[in-house]
Amino acid sequence: MHPLSRTRGAFVSLIAVVALASPAVVTADDGAVQGQMSVYTGENAVGYLQPLVNAFGAALNTGFGYSAYIPPTSFHIGVEFPVMGVFFDDEDKTFLATTEPGFSPTTQEEVSTVVGPGKAKVITGSGGAQFAFPGGFDLNSFGLVVPQIRLSSLAGAEAVVRWLAYDDTDDIGEIDLFGIGGRYSLSQHMGETPPLDVAAGVMWQTLDVGTNDFGNPFTSSTALTVQLQGSKRMPVGFATFEPYGIVAYENLDVDVQYSDENDQPVDVSVEGDNAFRFTLGAGINFVAGQLWADYSFADTSNFSFGLALGNLGR
Repeated sequence: MHPLSRTRGAFVSLIAVVALASPAVVTADDGAVQGQMSVYTGENAVGYLQPLVNAFGAALNTGFGYSAYIPPTSFHIGVEFPVMGVFFDDEDKTFLATTEPGFSPTTQEEVSTVVGPGKAKVITGSGGAQFAFPGGFDLNSFGLVVPQIRLSSLAGAEAVVRWLAYDDTDDIGEIDLFGIGGRYSLSQHMGETPPLDVAAGVMWQTLDVGTNDFGNPFTSSTALTVQLQGSKRMPVGFATFEPYGIVAYENLDVDVQYSDENDQPVDVSVEGDNAFRFTLGAGINFVAGQLWADYSFADTSNFSFGLALGNLGR
């Protein structure tokens, strides 16, 4: 078995709508990733993909709410561009993998994940047979930009919609993203002058990316987040400064289908490690827009920032 030594940053460009790439990341096709994974099945495939799935979930479940203030009445609309990013730690770069069935003796080795070093690790077994644990794509960071529209307000409720359909026939392939969520103002029931604004919300998203050898999506993902947010608006000159905090439950399920070395289908399901997150951030509100930035603490921590433009009722 020959080592798979491709080192292009394919997977970030594969699943990102817009990638905020580290210098090591360049565009490549989804076949590069499928080729790297072709030797893996089961737990090996899960371990190989886990750090990037965690980053993917952390990014998708960010940028939903950056202010707990929801206008109680009248029509408001905003076009938003949240940018979400994750930096990979050293512990994300490797995992403990086991040689696949058919290789003897069964051996465990610490090897690269999909974000780890690009060099394959080759071991020799019985009769001089070799097994190559594939290398990764040497990624230091992951980023995602997801345009969205925010509509409010009906009785203190608002809707958030994310949608993108894109077909890059040369590199990434088809990308289909759809997300819909809603938030409701709880502070509107806390008197005329509540001490802070409080809102609760839920958002659900789906994302299909790439095409495998069988004509199906290479990855199919569903993400869910449920959030409780508090913020406080404080006038600062012609703008408003607004610190905020968020407590959230979230999950991400990713189904991956690819072909093994015998051109047989392999189906792998990977769950993101994040279950709960706590976010701290702040925004600057203008008459026709808002800037914000925050950091989320979770199993996979991440940052986000963004720009919103429109009649936001701030």
